[in-house]
Amino acid sequence: MPLFKVENLTYYYPGTEKPALKNISLEIREGEFLLVTGGSGSGKSTLARVLAGLIPDFYGGRIGGKVFFRGREIRTLDRRKLAREVGMVFQDPEKQIVQSCVEAEIAFGLENLGLPPDEMSRRVAEVVSFMNLSPVQEAFTANLSGGQKQKLALASVLAMQPRVLILDEPTSQLDPVSAEEILNVVKRLNEEMGFTVIMVEQRLERCFHLADRVLLMAGGEIICHGSAAEGAREAVRRGLPFVPSVARFFACLNSPVVPVTVKEGRELLQSYLKGNIAVTKPDVPRRNHNSNIKEHEKNSIISLKNVWFGYPGGQEVLKDISLDIKEGEFVAILGENGAGKSTLLKIIVGLLRPGRGRVYVQGKEAGRNGFKEIRKFTAYLSQNPNDYLFQETVEDELLFTMRNFGLKDRGQVEEILHRLQLEPYRRRNPRDLSSGERQRVALASVLVTDPGLIILDEPTRGVDLGLKSELGHFLQEEAAKGKTVIVVTHDVEFAAEFAGRVVMMFAGRIVADGEKHAVLGRSVFYSPQISKLCRGICDGVLTFAEAQEQLGPLLAAKPAVLIKSTGEKAIWGRAGGCTPH
Repeated sequence: MPLFKVENLTYYYPGTEKPALKNISLEIREGEFLLVTGGSGSGKSTLARVLAGLIPDFYGGRIGGKVFFRGREIRTLDRRKLAREVGMVFQDPEKQIVQSCVEAEIAFGLENLGLPPDEMSRRVAEVVSFMNLSPVQEAFTANLSGGQKQKLALASVLAMQPRVLILDEPTSQLDPVSAEEILNVVKRLNEEMGFTVIMVEQRLERCFHLADRVLLMAGGEIICHGSAAEGAREAVRRGLPFVPSVARFFACLNSPVVPVTVKEGRELLQSYLKGNIAVTKPDVPRRNHNSNIKEHEKNSIISLKNVWFGYPGGQEVLKDISLDIKEGEFVAILGENGAGKSTLLKIIVGLLRPGRGRVYVQGKEAGRNGFKEIRKFTAYLSQNPNDYLFQETVEDELLFTMRNFGLKDRGQVEEILHRLQLEPYRRRNPRDLSSGERQRVALASVLVTDPGLIILDEPTRGVDLGLKSELGHFLQEEAAKGKTVIVVTHDVEFAAEFAGRVVMMFAGRIVADGEKHAVLGRSVFYSPQISKLCRGICDGVLTFAEAQEQLGPLLAAKPAVLIKSTGEKAIWGRAGGCTPH
């Protein structure tokens, strides 16, 4: 008997005519690790909510078909018993945290289950240690970083000890090291403790190799499912971007073996290059996206001089920060959770004033009046898109911004709706959209004024790979026009693909600052997957396109004999073309 069985499931959210899920039939085995991916609005989160028993009772709407859990229809099960069996971590941790103290938040679910105090204390202590939350155990939850909130949401679910974990983008707000931490925990729960894991995720390079099965969704339907290698081949065949870069690289070469980890990819690449001279090109040709502006003509847009900042009653968050950013630069700021990245952005846009040091914007020092003079010049998007959404329709959100700045250009509204693929939702209430769609609406609402300085805090959170690429190219084009782009992100792949300069922060200080190849190419943890694949074989390569450019001709030169794990010989044919997404 399968753990979950879904039969002909169709679901409509309240007030909608288009189904969020359409004729879904699916079986999930006990102990399986199922990875669900696809575009924003494809139905991934809705399917997760159905399996958690939240649809339709909590969300309302119309539903057809049946969902069974352990052989019984899920809607007939007692809610408390189901909560003991199935735990879900939502995409937005803000929606899941209800207590003011970290320890109380972890205990909240246990109290609802009616556990005795000594059992609750033991479980809280276990999960705090397990999730490395001891430093913030007594902290005020509102003061936690986005990543810490995400870890807390997972901890509160783990404390209830469910046998099924449903995770909706659990690493979207985490830095690479913390993300690996969480995924290692999930892997252990699945492999060593028998947990069934259903994970919805967009950043596939982190978890693709962990899955027993990959399920790809589009338009509310399952369009393919199978092993990670099978999923990679099918996605590439269909021209879809939902494949991590290493698997996509080999799938595009028509390799008989599609590796899903860097280790497998390096072994395959080295077996092919055996007998050939290794390619080592530290100086890979760089694309200059800002060629319209000569280097010596660039003006300094942002300049921070010895800036310090600390929140009331806490330690210093920024320590002696000096940073100079010129017009036309596309700068990505990376670093661990709590390193001070978001605080740095708030200092730049004038939401916070430094305790010490000076901040200059467009050559003028920010005084007591803050940044009133440059508000039309600056677009700032914080981590939580819901803070920007309060109008009745998507179009009204953009028009509100235009009116607020005294602008009347409807053409700019139409252009932004088109560029961010929001035209189909222009009459929709933004709060009814998926998390990734809301992120794009919030982004559109700050970009519609055609700002000269674009400052974005985690803009790719919840955004699928295709739209992420569109956003990256859009920001590159804006930088090429002479606009300045600053992006705080945990998405190393995005930074490697689109930024020109990378700044790395640790414990409130800048520890690295330079051209992206110089910073990311030498990093171990903050390095894109393709760079890890090529390190020592073809140094200086960061992106899929660069790997194709440098290794493609060599791999296409002649076929190679590879040895499969079974010992059977297979011929790897000439490399075929594959368009990067």
